[in-house]
Amino acid sequence: MADFDAQNAIVTENQVNKTMGKEEKPVDQNLLVESAYNALQNGIECDKYDQLPNEKGKVKPAFADKNAQRLFTQPRFTLVNAGQDAAQNRDNAKARKYWEMFVVSDAAPLFANCDRTQQKEFFGQVARFAAVYAYQDKDMEAATKLCDIAMKDPQEYEGCLNLKLEILGDGLKSHEDSVAYCNKLKDLYAEHKTDGVMEKLYNTLLGIGEKDAAFKVLDDALAENPNNFVALADKGLGLLNEKPAEAATYLKKACELKSDNAALQTYAGTALSVCAQNTEDPNAKKALYKEAIGYYDKAKELDPDRLQSNWGYNRYNAYYNYYGEDAPETKQAEADSK
Repeated sequence: MADFDAQNAIVTENQVNKTMGKEEKPVDQNLLVESAYNALQNGIECDKYDQLPNEKGKVKPAFADKNAQRLFTQPRFTLVNAGQDAAQNRDNAKARKYWEMFVVSDAAPLFANCDRTQQKEFFGQVARFAAVYAYQDKDMEAATKLCDIAMKDPQEYEGCLNLKLEILGDGLKSHEDSVAYCNKLKDLYAEHKTDGVMEKLYNTLLGIGEKDAAFKVLDDALAENPNNFVALADKGLGLLNEKPAEAATYLKKACELKSDNAALQTYAGTALSVCAQNTEDPNAKKALYKEAIGYYDKAKELDPDRLQSNWGYNRYNAYYNYYGEDAPETKQAEADSK
């Protein structure tokens, strides 16, 4: 077996030499790129055999240092440029092929000790591009793997996490699919405690009828950070129909944290208006409508054309109940609602 492994290492090393040799001569650019691609493949394959124990049980690689030195930079960077050319020419298959090899080869044991300074600036971006092409090919396994690699780059983290959410949720057709997706989201949220994953998990749990579990996700987030804007907003919206008083508490706090959101201002006003409708005490009712008007007025200020939130009628209704039907303030609110 040791002799066989050594022979395989020599054979694949010869393939590396053959393909690398082509880079030293003026050749067709396509041939140059394919040579770089094949050299990487062969070098990584050679290293598998080169790292196996010899007949004495010792690991004495014969080609690793040389191949790591000559393969890590030049052939891999050739693939980066070739991928860019392919993308510009709308050859998605080649763009993915070259960029994916550049990215995946980085993790090869052959290159474990190589200096990654030169590729640091663009490695994560190339991984993201490769993930997008893999996703377009519906190769979900490769797309997810490439996303995970790209997410190690802080600049690519958020974008690739969102892409991974999209990949995991692609093609859901049944309740069983949604449950499976939900379980993946739980695992993802355990690893990446971001608001984006939290909100996706919350909405997915609601979608499969697990309301208590959905609210627990928000409650846990708020226990960790009482000022979590996303959790506050989602909790308030989730309670709006059944428990408007509680909804108002969460929505008002969310508005304090982010006062430029017209939709939230409108929802806070609506929660307070519903509370007023459910209140028998005349003074308490008036106070609630007055408070609601403050939020509706803020929504009008932020979004006068009602592009984000339709505050018009609800605001008029609050004015009607607070000022009375014939008050000039009510007449103006009615005109604003049209």
